[in-house]
Amino acid sequence: MVYTVALTGGIGSGKSTVADNFSRLGITIVDADVIARQIVEPGQPALSIIAEHFGTEILLQDGTLNRRVLREKIFSSPEQKQWLNELLHPLIHQRTQTEINQALSPYVLWVVPLLIENNLQQKADRVLVVDVSPEVQIARTIARDKVSRQHVQQILAAQVTREARLAVADDVINNDGGTAQVAAHVDRLHCQYLELASQAAQQENE
Repeated sequence: MVYTVALTGGIGSGKSTVADNFSRLGITIVDADVIARQIVEPGQPALSIIAEHFGTEILLQDGTLNRRVLREKIFSSPEQKQWLNELLHPLIHQRTQTEINQALSPYVLWVVPLLIENNLQQKADRVLVVDVSPEVQIARTIARDKVSRQHVQQILAAQVTREARLAVADDVINNDGGTAQVAAHVDRLHCQYLELASQAAQQENE
């Protein structure tokens, strides 16, 4: 099993910036959000099942998933949300495992925004949290997504608290500063993870 570092953080924390830095060092990135999008692409079995369940209004004219309509349908119905999760989570998990097992780098960075919300931290060898102050999160998300402050605060309220995230962290990158600081921090952690992955591989072979 490839040594796996789970990367998580709240909205606007800069997970992509951190992941890009690990990628620059030749580390395989397995991104839960990317996989979640891939499994509902046209031609994938999950999309047909979703369309059958919710009706064709769930599809755009080009046959892709209408995410806005789907969000509206599950937002107002916990039962429908549960149905969708029970369909998609096993598929996401299966593809995640496949990608991790196929990785060629000494360790894998598994990017999971909802790691703690979905209680997945035990599936990783180590947890890396990107931490920022709430004010920075709000400002970055408003700038990036062109949404209102109230909207961002609602998203923050739905995610686990900063304290809960830090409580499960093995390592923390503070991303309130600039990109150069992040890169330096990633370089240090990379050396640490190479060592840990090497130790884990040795133990497996003993």
